[in-house]
Amino acid sequence: MKTRLSLGQQSTLLSLGLFAVILLVWQLATLPEVRIVAADIDPEYAALMGGGAAKSASSFPTPIAMAQTLWDKLSDPFYDNGPNDKGIGIQLAYSLARVLGGFFLAAVVAIPLGFVIGNSRVVYQAIDPYVQVLKPISPLAWMPLALYTIKDASASAIFVIFICSLWPMLINTAHGVANVRRDWLDVSRTLEVSPLRKAFRVILPAAAPTILTGMRISMGIAWLVIVAAEMLVGGTGIGYFVWNEWNNLSLTNVLFAILMIGVVGMALDSVFGLLSKRVAYQE
Repeated sequence: MKTRLSLGQQSTLLSLGLFAVILLVWQLATLPEVRIVAADIDPEYAALMGGGAAKSASSFPTPIAMAQTLWDKLSDPFYDNGPNDKGIGIQLAYSLARVLGGFFLAAVVAIPLGFVIGNSRVVYQAIDPYVQVLKPISPLAWMPLALYTIKDASASAIFVIFICSLWPMLINTAHGVANVRRDWLDVSRTLEVSPLRKAFRVILPAAAPTILTGMRISMGIAWLVIVAAEMLVGGTGIGYFVWNEWNNLSLTNVLFAILMIGVVGMALDSVFGLLSKRVAYQE
């Protein structure tokens, strides 16, 4: 009797197969090049002109070199040998601190303001032009102004994260609050529920999935922006690590940093995915 694989097992096998294909293509793409020169050509002249039968190694790191870098970097992620030589754990910690600082500041502003906008058509129409003007501006465009006024690189990076996190949370919160079912609000009005109690017991639970969606989008954007911001301000952080390793012409370390950025970003997104499932409800 044949055993049918479950959907999860099929997905796992397909994912492992894709990973094997990626490694194979990567290995083949980084194989040394062999240049064969005709036998009647003088070997010294051929070597001088870059010919001969010698193998020319690819400058792009191989999977084996990448695996060795992963082992070396992750075996001691929190070492500190000075300003330009810190472990990947320390660099990620600096970046996460800036992201979380700017993100929570944005939440403190955006969620209450979104409640006000969602509950009042007048306030919405008054604030909407400002939102539409400021929302399309690249967060990095604020960096020079932040550096000039704040005069601190780390605080300026936090301000940039605050700006880029603000709009998705604000818009989604206002949308969620404005679309709470009218019959639920009518029942709370009939029961003469106080405005504060209505906000926390009726509106917030109903709008929570939409609010968390905005927070999830904001966190994704913030993690993207912090890399570019740290490349500009320098000093510490995963963005600075990438730029510093590029200046050192270490492509292996650059690839390693890119992988770490992806892993941490996936972990942050997964946290908000789990929170969204916890607050989701079936009507």
